[in-house]
Amino acid sequence: MAIPLLKYSPVTQNSRVEGYEIPGDDQPKIYSTQNILSSTDINDLIEAAYRQIFFHAFKADRERFLESQLRSNQITVRDFVRGLLLSNTYRRAFYGMNSNYRYVEQTVQRALGRDVFGKEETLAWSIIVATKGDEGFIDAILDSDEYLDNFGDDILPYQRRRVLPTRSEGELPFNIKSPRYDEYYRSILGFPKPVAQSSVRRFTPQEQKPKAGSPALFMDMVRGLNSLQQAVPSQRVSAVGVNFTSGVPYRKVSFPINDPVAAAAVEKVKQGA
Repeated sequence: MAIPLLKYSPVTQNSRVEGYEIPGDDQPKIYSTQNILSSTDINDLIEAAYRQIFFHAFKADRERFLESQLRSNQITVRDFVRGLLLSNTYRRAFYGMNSNYRYVEQTVQRALGRDVFGKEETLAWSIIVATKGDEGFIDAILDSDEYLDNFGDDILPYQRRRVLPTRSEGELPFNIKSPRYDEYYRSILGFPKPVAQSSVRRFTPQEQKPKAGSPALFMDMVRGLNSLQQAVPSQRVSAVGVNFTSGVPYRKVSFPINDPVAAAAVEKVKQGA
């Protein structure tokens, strides 16, 4: 016998507070199949669905069969979202790498567009995961009155009331607030890796970067030469007190005194001179 969903009291959150909002760049874009006019619009909806559920989908993570069914109007957006939440990628990255509590928090954020109300809701949904499995949990989320009232069959889930007009800073995106992997698995996988940076890097636009042959590329070399000349000052030598005679190499020939042949040759040279 399956345990029914426990009752929990919803706390006041941004998604439950109605207010007057002026449309702007900070407001989330609502994707729906009701206003699709071309194939580009359906492609944008599919990409937005991958960002909402996976945050980023590689080529191997894409569900081509579900995409084809959605393009041909064989399934609704709610069915497409259900397929992504029950895909191998979501099960491996979210259900397999996290506890039931964290899995419930991430699924509620991505499917209902809000944070969990508290520990009571997390506990209630985790019991559904433990008794009915992840497939029963996903069906209960997508068949709930909250999902149908806010998104229905045609609207893609989005983060509701992320930016409030009365606050200078809105809520963080779900992918930053609740990353895909838990802290335990992030330590095993070895990320995030700290990067030690001793120097401050400045961003230079592409059009302002010096090209090949530009004199700006040789400024560092010129500055190095100037600093070298300042470190080793040049010495000036006067030619007045220089003895050039002593500077010329001269080889003296000495012979043993006991050698009569050498003595006679030296004496003959002296007489000839």
